[in-house]
Amino acid sequence: VQLQASGGGLVQAGDSLRLSCAVSGRSFSIRAVGWFRQAPGKEREVVAAIWWRTGYTTYTDSVKGRFTATTDNAKNTVYLQMNSLKLEDTAVYYCSAGSSLILSSMNEPTAYNYWGQGTQVTVSS
Repeated sequence: VQLQASGGGLVQAGDSLRLSCAVSGRSFSIRAVGWFRQAPGKEREVVAAIWWRTGYTTYTDSVKGRFTATTDNAKNTVYLQMNSLKLEDTAVYYCSAGSSLILSSMNEPTAYNYWGQGTQVTVSS
């Protein structure tokens, strides 16, 4: 499985961005796709996770109501719509895929066995 994240950029606080994660390879084996982010000096944290077939989604508290993760199974693409961006959303964003994780582990980085390269999101004041 290969993952290609794109859509990052430099925006102002309050703006919106949509990240895309194109999934290729053995996509039929995927159970969930996660969006994670890592800011300088901080640990990688989950932003959102989506169950591939059903669209069931979880979000970290800091992005609830602002971020929305969706899948387009026909295009094998997962999106992260980010609205009302804040300075603290600045980070490198990664998409990941897990082929053997269970529902209760969707927010755990160690549950994902495929990772794409990151895309930088910078929010300025």
